[in-house]
Amino acid sequence: MSFLSKVRLANPLVHNITNIVVANFTANGLLALGASPFMADALEEVADVAAMSGAVVLNIGTLNEAAIASMVKAGQAANRHGVPLVLDPVGAGATPYRTDVTAKLLGELQLTALRGNVAEVANVAGERWASKGVDAGAGEGDVIALANKAARKLNCVVIITGKEDIITDGTRTYIASNGHSILTQVTGTGCLLSAVVGAFLAVSGGNALEAAAEALSFYGVAAEIAAEAAEGQGPGSFQMEFLNQLSLVTPDIYSSRSRLQLIEQ
Repeated sequence: MSFLSKVRLANPLVHNITNIVVANFTANGLLALGASPFMADALEEVADVAAMSGAVVLNIGTLNEAAIASMVKAGQAANRHGVPLVLDPVGAGATPYRTDVTAKLLGELQLTALRGNVAEVANVAGERWASKGVDAGAGEGDVIALANKAARKLNCVVIITGKEDIITDGTRTYIASNGHSILTQVTGTGCLLSAVVGAFLAVSGGNALEAAAEALSFYGVAAEIAAEAAEGQGPGSFQMEFLNQLSLVTPDIYSSRSRLQLIEQ
């Protein structure tokens, strides 16, 4: 059974501590997929919510001290209860504050997966990267090497999203080639992707790399079909159609269009 089928069968609870820009889109996207979003960030309850969840997703897009404390507490509860934990280090490296917060979370929590663009992951791995044009300055091989380094450093699955998405545990690496450039014209599509990864990890049965890889490929397939359906109508129509396709793409449609490759290293 595909991980997509398992998500829709299990309807996993995904606990999100995310940013104010994307909370609504993230919740609706998870619902469309077949998961159950829980958007809780109060320090008084995050540990309880994390413990009952199928996955916990932390997103540092709009930071403040209260949110950081809640992320640490939720992440620690996830670790104690064996709940998959995803971090989206939005803007890591852009300011010293974001860099410091990311380092704090990584120092106190054991992640199941980290999902970011190449500049964010480079910052986490301690590598320099061009800040304009997230794929600028290096070829695909360099991005794969960077992802592997970060995965080994963090002992988790690392996902670098771009024109092609890299998913690795530091030993085995997948490349997901589905997707569409219009995703970059809708705010929150990367943040929702991190939450979708959480939903797939919730039903992974310990196969985190394979579940994350299928999540990335599925997301790209949904984006391609949505772009085709909304062609010529702009990003607003695409956003609505994308939510539709997160619900409508079946395992058969996914398997017929997926371009997911396990590469030799």
